[in-house]
Amino acid sequence: MSLYEHAFRRVLYPAYEASRGRGTLRHLREYEANQWLAPEQLAQLQWDKLVALVAHCWAQVPFYRARWEAVGFEPGDLRSLDDYARLPVLTKADIRAHFDDLKARSQSEALLYKATGGSTGEPLRFGYTRESNDRRAAVMWRGYGWTGATLGRRALFLWGGAVGAPGRVAQLKDRMYHAAFHRRMLNSFLMRDDNMAAYADAIAAWRPEVIVGYVDPLVRLSKWLAGRGRTIPGVSSVLGAAEALHDFQRPIIEAAFPGAKAYNTYGCREFMLIACEDQDRDGLLVNADHLVVELVEATKGPDGTETGELAITDLHNWGMPFIRYVNGDVASRRHPWHAAGARGLPRLQRIEGRRLDAIRTPDGRVLPGEFFPHMLKDVAGVRRFQVVQDTLDRFTLKVVPGPEFGDAQEAYVHREVAKVLGSDASLVLERVDDIPLTHSGKFRVTVSRLP
Repeated sequence: MSLYEHAFRRVLYPAYEASRGRGTLRHLREYEANQWLAPEQLAQLQWDKLVALVAHCWAQVPFYRARWEAVGFEPGDLRSLDDYARLPVLTKADIRAHFDDLKARSQSEALLYKATGGSTGEPLRFGYTRESNDRRAAVMWRGYGWTGATLGRRALFLWGGAVGAPGRVAQLKDRMYHAAFHRRMLNSFLMRDDNMAAYADAIAAWRPEVIVGYVDPLVRLSKWLAGRGRTIPGVSSVLGAAEALHDFQRPIIEAAFPGAKAYNTYGCREFMLIACEDQDRDGLLVNADHLVVELVEATKGPDGTETGELAITDLHNWGMPFIRYVNGDVASRRHPWHAAGARGLPRLQRIEGRRLDAIRTPDGRVLPGEFFPHMLKDVAGVRRFQVVQDTLDRFTLKVVPGPEFGDAQEAYVHREVAKVLGSDASLVLERVDDIPLTHSGKFRVTVSRLP
């Protein structure tokens, strides 16, 4: 442990958290203790939290009271997870249609709000409590710690950059914040073949111990390094995020960063980190002491692996609870769900969904599929969208608009997209009533028709 890492964990971060009135470190200690419980003890802990949450929703949240009464359910009927699995799922459409009724009466005035990037093509606004936000941060640090990416380690994020034009004060605050956390941010959305060397040089100069990034840019950078016989040593952990990290991609990344292990993580903005690999890399450990994660209508393969759509419940966001929320992602698990190991947390084998087509630009860049969800998440009135690349220089953005989406929003989209696609590309924005699913029933945010 470096001197700075020790000082950050023991002095700087606790002082920062105390000044903000946050309980992240207290919750982190709780979760770090929980993970060593036996599976049956963790299951009981999760069940106790779930029973309390359901009783709270019945008493405080109009949406759930009405929906559960309609199906003849009340909290006394909840005797097992099988009973729980019979409750209706929560969809993005439900949240939009019943936004205010999903808030707990006693906590609605104190809620904070975020917007998702809409990796399923449907941006979403949601509320959360301060405590749930602190707990999400604690769960994230615990999960990252399984990979060696602990608090205060020197890190580099190959991440989505700011959209729009942040002011100088905002930029300065961001730089100071990231510097305190001992990390540097690089905007992966601006990466292209002719500036790859600058990215490699910046990473090498920063000398990170940990790299966190979108999977596609990490793989592209790693291939570029390999093509030039170059490596960046000193990295111990590379965490792939936003997209699934496939097994065939691990050796590509690990060859570029000798001595490093590449890890898969899974999360979404509604809950932050949901599951993460540990150093065994035998599936992704699920944060079951913080969430309930189910596979809905799962099908079983010949090897016994179950695959189904994820339904997720946050056990601590009592301000705007998400009960059995389906986010459009598909995952698989195999029996026994609890793999052998010291930690009693269950595991997902793979995340099957969230495979977004990459976009190629006329000037030689490959944008990760996350660019458009990231850019459109804060544009008012975008209910659903899809980007189609027809040719190398022609793109169509289909938008299902709400009443808030007007000329100013359209102009903003054109301006921000032009910054990234370049002046040689043309974008046609089509306002449409609906965007159809694929033949397999899935929704594709980006569609590339290039060879």
